Amino acid sequence: MKKVILIALAIGSSAVFGQASDDPFLHSNDTLAPRDEWGLLHQMPAPNATDFEPRYHWRPLYYLESGQELIAQPAYVGALQRDLRRLGYYCGAIDGVFSPDVSEAIARLQKNYSMRVTGTLTIPVRRALRLP
Repeated sequence: MKKVILIALAIGSSAVFGQASDDPFLHSNDTLAPRDEWGLLHQMPAPNATDFEPRYHWRPLYYLESGQELIAQPAYVGALQRDLRRLGYYCGAIDGVFSPDVSEAIARLQKNYSMRVTGTLTIPVRRALRLP
């Protein structure tokens, strides 16, 4: 049984490495992809301004704070904006500012989830967005 497994692995690995003619790392053959002197350029998404804001290293610490304290933290509001955008409620910039647009997006989320519509950050809103 072990011999059969080893033979299958040898055949599979030779087929994989046989396809890569001159590039052992199996890079894409897209001729229009941007390149630099080392090969393909990897396009990273542009970071948001809130990505560099201070935040807690331990997630349960967010559960100890109220909604009013959380909307003063740009990193948390950025995560709130990101999740509201992911669900299609928010279309503005992810800048970490609790603006009237964010409040309107929360109100629309509350209406669609059959919550009491206040437009403020409440525990049910945090649960719906899976935020601490």
